[in-house]
Amino acid sequence: MKNESTIIDVPAESSSAMKGKAPLIGVAKDHTTSGSGGYKRGLSIFDFLLRIAAIIAASVAAGTMFTSDETLPFFTQFLQFEAGYDDLPTYQFFVIAMSIVSGYLLLSLPISVVTIVRPLATAPRLLLLVLDTAALAFNMAAASSAAAISYLAHNGNQNTNWLPICQQFGDFCLKSSGAVVSSFVAVVFFTILVVLSGVALKRH
Repeated sequence: MKNESTIIDVPAESSSAMKGKAPLIGVAKDHTTSGSGGYKRGLSIFDFLLRIAAIIAASVAAGTMFTSDETLPFFTQFLQFEAGYDDLPTYQFFVIAMSIVSGYLLLSLPISVVTIVRPLATAPRLLLLVLDTAALAFNMAAASSAAAISYLAHNGNQNTNWLPICQQFGDFCLKSSGAVVSSFVAVVFFTILVVLSGVALKRH
């Protein structure tokens, strides 16, 4: 009987010790995971909102430049003075580039939603980082080239005898300059998006 009692008591003791330790390990693991997931989910939500803001900025830039045509009120029998974005290849590139950027941002929203649902997933975040960097370079190229043409339109260039046209085509210059500013706002949003993705990946 004593031997039986001893055999029964020993497993009961080790079993209770195991029961006491197991919940402590489980709780510590869940706490760490939920804390990291909550932080990354917050970054993902901010990423999604920034993408919506960037879509607005890029779309306004493309739309404003596309509708920047102006025709002067005076004309002759053979001549009509008109200025539009399609008169300048740089502005044509700007409209196409900003339209592509807007389309990309719209298509990237579902991937951003995936990072909200699964904040610890690395693949969607890495994909967004690569694509955002490429879109940032494309956006920056379009904005910089259009800014150079806008500068010439406002100030001209005496060395090449390029006269400023903004004194005659004021509305055209105002709209095109506004489009350039909006495109640089989109560049700022893209820069923040790239930084956010880098920070989120670094904490994995």
